[in-house]
Order: sequence, then structure tokens, then C-alpha cells
Amino acid sequence: MPTTTPEAASAPDAARTALGACAPDASPAVRRAAVPSSGVHAGARVVAAPDGRGGTALPVLDGAGPFALRRTRSHGPWAHVTVVGAMAAPLGGDRLTLSAEVLAGARLRVGAAAATVSLPGRDGAPATYDIDLSLGEGAELHWLPEPLIVVAGSDLTVTTRVTLAAGARLVFREEQVLGRAGERTGRLVNRLTVRRAGRPLLDQELAFGPGEPGWSGPAVLGGYRATGQLLTVSPEFGEQAPDVRLLTEDPARGEAVLTPLAGPATLVTALAHDGLTVRRLLDRGGAAAAVTGPAQPVSRSDAAGSS
Repeated sequence: MPTTTPEAASAPDAARTALGACAPDASPAVRRAAVPSSGVHAGARVVAAPDGRGGTALPVLDGAGPFALRRTRSHGPWAHVTVVGAMAAPLGGDRLTLSAEVLAGARLRVGAAAATVSLPGRDGAPATYDIDLSLGEGAELHWLPEPLIVVAGSDLTVTTRVTLAAGARLVFREEQVLGRAGERTGRLVNRLTVRRAGRPLLDQELAFGPGEPGWSGPAVLGGYRATGQLLTVSPEFGEQAPDVRLLTEDPARGEAVLTPLAGPATLVTALAHDGLTVRRLLDRGGAAAAVTGPAQPVSRSDAAGSS
């Protein structure tokens, strides 16, 4: 979820010298220029735990390279963390990792300050971004990053692994925009695996862009350029899960469907011509899948407040 500024994204091939050669307060574009040509190998880690007073503490909040983690406005039992980009990333050749561990009884919301932009490197090397999320018994995590924008010429593999205890609750959102306005998309492989109580809940892989057969055809994106999904896991769905529901009537305004999973969980999948429409469709699906327990999906306005 590292974020970037438009200025940094416009100059992905800046010369890379020794990391740390720049002053700490240098601009993101300047700091990116100080990275070795082999790419950045960096990670960030968050651990959330009950604070003993009805709230959630963050005993570990550590980021390096492009990850700057900030504890932001919190209320009630929740801790809020915002991921702020310290440099343009991911860039070709980067190896990035981000993990969050929510211990039993803790509640954590993670958002981002801006979209993540996948950029090409000078030598065309691919980049990887690994995300590991772990939830203990009675823990709750709302994972609400901003969209991933896949720039022409970039090559990124995102691998997300989620492990939940039987009584944990999760709201997980991810969105991809294939190319900036008026440009081709880069290549993106997105793998998501979710296990609950030691058993598989969801395992899927999506691949878009150059070299991936049929990705823009009717079996995958159908000509749309933005996609996203909202996964909600809650024990309450074991007693009462929503039915399959189409969320749109006009394909010109995008397409979305709400599907119950045998988990208990629901999955909202959306396609549209732009990222804003995808977000609106996911919000609509989240409202349709809302449960009365603590894992009610977060609306767009609530997500913005948490980041």
C-alpha cells in the first residue's frame, strides 16, 4: 500500500545511487533517486493488541523504504493506521512486504493517504508486493487501501495471504485501475488466499495486461478498465447470509454482484470504466451485505475518516 505523488510517478527512471545519500526530509522523487538499481527491498509491520482499557494499542508500528506508518485518529475500541508513501513505489525490481497482526480481541483499521502507483523500472524488471494479515480469536480488521494504478510498462505481482481464527471478523477491500487516463495498462498478477480456522475460504488469482491471454475479453473484464472486490468475513453469516444479488442494471455504469461464500463470508465483485464507479459499487454491495455484528462493512465516508 505504499503511496506516491504525481510528481514522483512522472519520473520513474530517475538515477539510483546509494540509499540514504539524501537528507531525511528530501522529496519523495529525490529519495527514490537514491535507491540502488537492483530495486528496494523493504517492509512494514503492524501489531495490534488490546490495551486493557477497552481500546487497542499498537506495540509494533514499523516501516522502512516506501512505507511510513502513522497512527491516526482513533475512537472507541479501534486503532487506526494510515500508510503514507515515503517514496514512489512499487517500481520495477522492488521487493516489498507489509504485514498486520491483530491479536485476540483487538480492532484495527488500516487505510492509505493516496493511491498506489505501479511504475516501470529502467531495465523492465518485475516488482513484487507481499501482504500478510493475521487475525486472532475475536479480533477485527478493516483493510481499506486506496486503489492500485497499473502504469503502462510496469510489471507487478501482488500476493495477499489472510489467516483468521474462527471468531475473527474482516472487511477487506482491494481495487485496481488498469492504466492512467488515456494510456495502456501494465501487467498485474493479483493473488488472494484467505484461510479461516485452518480451512480455505477464498483462493483466487487474477492476471491483467500484456502477455495475459483474454484478460480484456468477455470472460474477464469485458472491456472495463477498473475492478475491485470487497470481502466481509463474519460469524453472523453462518446463521443468516445474504442471497446472490446483482447490484447494477445498466452495464454502461459498471457491473457488480454480491455472492455469499461458505465461510461464513460474502464477496462483492465490481467492474467499471473508472475507479470512482468501482468504489461506489463496492460501497453499495457492502451496504447490501451489512450484518448487525461488529463487522458491518465500512462506508466510503467512514473509510476516509479512518485514514
